[in-house]
Amino acid sequence: MSEHIIDGHCLCGHCRFELTGPHLWVGHCHCESCRRATASPFTTWVGHKNGKWRWTGDEPVTYESSPGAERGFCGTCGTPLFYRTERYPGETHFYAALLRAGADVQPTDHYHSAEQVPWIELSDRLPRH
Repeated sequence: MSEHIIDGHCLCGHCRFELTGPHLWVGHCHCESCRRATASPFTTWVGHKNGKWRWTGDEPVTYESSPGAERGFCGTCGTPLFYRTERYPGETHFYAALLRAGADVQPTDHYHSAEQVPWIELSDRLPRH
């Protein structure tokens, strides 16, 4: 039996990736850093185990957004692609919105909800941390 593979890509399609097997977690992040990196009120991440994903197109450019934390983006179109940090060794976080339409991702939590912008009202009943 083959493992489930989900693919994703940036806006221009140069940076492409595949995630193999189950996700570690899927959740919405409200922290200021993620909001500024995406120019959005929150972002949805897919945490994936290192060694269970790969680049299938151009590799992204990286930026150290804070000590021990790295964000990757397409060097052509600028699309944010991933986040990784020493705080979560062995995993890389990908933007869920970059995955192929219909990808099986279901958020289960809100993270850094204390930093949520006041003009967004969320109606889901997911746990808030």
